[in-house]
Amino acid sequence: MKLIFLGPPGAGKGTLAAKAVDILNVPHISTGNIFRAAIAAASPLGLKVKSILDSGALVDDDTTIGLVRERLAETDTQKGYILDGFPRTIPQAEALSEFSQVDKVVNFDIPDTAVVERLGGRRTCRKCGANFHIHFGKPKKENVCDHCEGELYTRDDDKEEAIKKRLEVYREQTAPLIDHYRKKDLLVDIDATPKVDEVVENFKKSMG
Repeated sequence: MKLIFLGPPGAGKGTLAAKAVDILNVPHISTGNIFRAAIAAASPLGLKVKSILDSGALVDDDTTIGLVRERLAETDTQKGYILDGFPRTIPQAEALSEFSQVDKVVNFDIPDTAVVERLGGRRTCRKCGANFHIHFGKPKKENVCDHCEGELYTRDDDKEEAIKKRLEVYREQTAPLIDHYRKKDLLVDIDATPKVDEVVENFKKSMG
């Protein structure tokens, strides 16, 4: 089964993708992983991505599309795949349709308030980088890491203003994609607000 996962930061796409890999026996393909693999392989496109990222710029559509096309041509995608982080724009979606036909597009639906609660409650250890949460995964001692006793802090991108900015960008970029795939009768909406097990069950039902 060939799937695209859509959803804002904090919707739990990565968590579900890890479980869906076992359920469907297909690879989870994120653009971040594609970029890192291409750079490590030092392929021509990989070297181009490295120079773009080193300059602080965003990887352009043509380069991203080229890398995704290469990745989807590999043998482990014959049974299908889960695409996460691609496409991000209508031109990327149109380009994808020229070399691979997806079966369904899973839209993880979650209100912004829930995303702010999830991401805003995250606390990270300054020493070892472990993550905790003030509601869902509290440390044994307040503001102290369970693993190394380092100080826990709120990362800049987990502060409310930053989260709202990331959501704003996501809504601007992705709303057109949701409509695009809904018109093609490929979209499946899944409520991403319940606990993981419930979301997984709803995902299984929606996949038949």
